[in-house]
Amino acid sequence: MSVVMRPENRDFVGARVVDPVLGLDAIRTIVVRNGVVTALLDRAPSAADPHTERVDCAGMVLCPGFIDPHVHVREPGDSHKETLATATAAAAAGGFSAIAAMPNTRPATDDAAKVKRLIGDAAALRGVRVYPIGSITKGRDGVALAPLRSMAAAGAAAFSDDGNATKSLKTLYHAAKLVADLPHAFLSHCEDASFAGALMHEGDVSDLLGVPGTPALAEAAIAARDLLVAQSTGKAWHLCHVSTRMTLDVMRWARSMGVKVTGEATPHHLQCTHELLRGFNAAMRVNPPLRSAEDVDALRRAVRDGTITIFASDHAPHALSEKEPPLSHACVGFSGLEVAVGATFDALPDAPLTSMVANFSSNPAALLGVRGGTLAIGAPADITGLYLDRPWTVEPAQFRSLGKVTPFAGRTFKVRPALTVVGGAIAYRIGPDGSAAPAMHPPAIRERVAVTRERT
Repeated sequence: MSVVMRPENRDFVGARVVDPVLGLDAIRTIVVRNGVVTALLDRAPSAADPHTERVDCAGMVLCPGFIDPHVHVREPGDSHKETLATATAAAAAGGFSAIAAMPNTRPATDDAAKVKRLIGDAAALRGVRVYPIGSITKGRDGVALAPLRSMAAAGAAAFSDDGNATKSLKTLYHAAKLVADLPHAFLSHCEDASFAGALMHEGDVSDLLGVPGTPALAEAAIAARDLLVAQSTGKAWHLCHVSTRMTLDVMRWARSMGVKVTGEATPHHLQCTHELLRGFNAAMRVNPPLRSAEDVDALRRAVRDGTITIFASDHAPHALSEKEPPLSHACVGFSGLEVAVGATFDALPDAPLTSMVANFSSNPAALLGVRGGTLAIGAPADITGLYLDRPWTVEPAQFRSLGKVTPFAGRTFKVRPALTVVGGAIAYRIGPDGSAAPAMHPPAIRERVAVTRERT
């Protein structure tokens, strides 16, 4: 069974359009025909077209569709935490027209068949775009090499063992050599496994609570190891969820040596510190852990100076019961898709709008090697609309994600995603009264997908 989307013809009028790739920051009408950008006009079309919807975007900033390169969709294996349908609905509500799905599902995304299945299931939902990340090793065991080339041919956008660092240096080195000729980047989760069992950042709070902590060294040492592999093989490399000043120094050193390395920052590492875990707050346990105020400041400076060029949510939802005390039993991570844009802009209020947009759009598109990240003529009509000064309060109970835990509950942010467009189709929109439209795909789609699987 194949799903064919109807052609999407819309004119998005009255908005300020910001596209870092085009160097554009002006009032424009975005003309979309058959799901593709066909014109950027300095005025609205004069003649009404009965086959074209006119979308009033006055007061918004329209940008190339935002792409989140780090999302845990939890399906298959943990559908009580999240499903592909709820993750993509959350992405649309968060202003993301596309997400990259990390491979730490059960089973892991570690062969071509699983890559194709994820692509097919996402297409059936007809929501935001989903780009699979293939596992570097079989079952993410860190030792046995997965079939990287066949996964790339099947549509994997990049490779990672995220959730863990790749255990074997030898395997990682041979993997990078094997696909050195492919553009697919390697995405590193930088955490030394010998610190497994640590519950938070090693510092004065962990000392006060008397619990084991993970030092900055545990992240920076693996970052250095992996970037030495990148230097030895010429492979493009990306560091996931950078959280420490020490790792930022490693990145700068690697770049000075000619290594092709990028790094991402999450909203919680740009905003929150280990102080949130005082009182053994199990809900705030995350990996890498919330760090010191000095690390938060260093990460913000790294965004401003261009060391960090990509924003990611590291959306890692869990059931509420899995985030309860004791701290040692709580699952790591929390939901991020629906707060990432507001929280990230809040952390960097003085950053140029063009660089913020690039970090959410063109830079992750380049990392993943996918079309998008621009509103140039002929590009897919993937659009994110923002209100830059429309204060809103984070209410986790209203999340589309099944995960209702966030460190930003009750916080008020100025920047709010207002419109998400995928291939010209409106996936999410806030009305004039602040109410939100539903995501494109109906809840029943999961039943249709299940029936399709049984027939094939």
